[in-house]
Amino acid sequence: MFQWLQDLADWLIYSVFNLAPGSPLGESLNFFIYDTIKILILLFLIIFLMGMVNAYFPVERLRNFLSRHRLYGLEYFLASVFGAVTPFCSCSSVPLFIGFVQGGIPLGVTFSFLITSPLVNEVAIALFIGMFGWKVTIIYVASGILLGTFGGWLLGRLQIEHLLTSWVRQILENAQAQSGTFQREQTSLFSKLPGIGREAMNIVRSVIGYVVIGIGIGAVMHGYVPENFFGQYLSGGQWWTVPLAVVLAVPIYANAAGIIPVIQVLVSKGVPLGTAIAFIMSTIGLSLPEATLLKKVMSMKLIMIFFGVVALFIILSGILFNTLM
Repeated sequence: MFQWLQDLADWLIYSVFNLAPGSPLGESLNFFIYDTIKILILLFLIIFLMGMVNAYFPVERLRNFLSRHRLYGLEYFLASVFGAVTPFCSCSSVPLFIGFVQGGIPLGVTFSFLITSPLVNEVAIALFIGMFGWKVTIIYVASGILLGTFGGWLLGRLQIEHLLTSWVRQILENAQAQSGTFQREQTSLFSKLPGIGREAMNIVRSVIGYVVIGIGIGAVMHGYVPENFFGQYLSGGQWWTVPLAVVLAVPIYANAAGIIPVIQVLVSKGVPLGTAIAFIMSTIGLSLPEATLLKKVMSMKLIMIFFGVVALFIILSGILFNTLM
């Protein structure tokens, strides 16, 4: 989908700027240009799409459905599965999070998607099959989906909606008012598009600074942190290596395609598989750039709760992996 953008970034950095492929500066700038443009495009398209959905499926109707139909936790599992089939990294998932909140999806269910989406996708599955085999792949996919299911359920039970920022609460109010207007006016889809587009552009403008700062942090980490930096600290089998892997991974920002090949090298050097997978999950699903982007939609307290819950489940998954494998 975004191969044209990757080709553009490669041409700009390596041909126009004449930076060497594989150099820290070249890799950082390439990463920054590609991810920044991709996320801004996704942000606009997803919010625009959610605006169209909101025009025909009002927020209140969706909320009423979820409140009247007891799904016994199935909604968390379905959101987690949906996250598994969407090929987005943690920062790319943030626009979807905003769109889901705008659409009135319960916060816990939205968190299930946000947790699983960067962890499990077709790229990660293909790489795991090729490097570790079917057994490890199935365990990884199942643990990622279950992590999102139970993590979203727990966050939903905490009743933390009040910890969303005032900006997000205003979006919710605007979405409710807009859906009510569409219902009353009975206007055609074509006539609604300009207003939906303006609302999407306003949201993009309001978060673009967070996107640039967040991806900038990730680009520096991506280009300048040595791949062999962590292997020496994680090669032991002690219980504390899994929590240490999670802590060390948070400053790093990479997608599955970038980090899984590195993990294969770590495993070959003696890092336990569960510790390596905990490192993968934390690198992909928890990162400082993601926290920077989430700062626009969540209070710092909510970000800390979110990261804490996800980190806890990742640690438990890593320890379980080490026990089973």
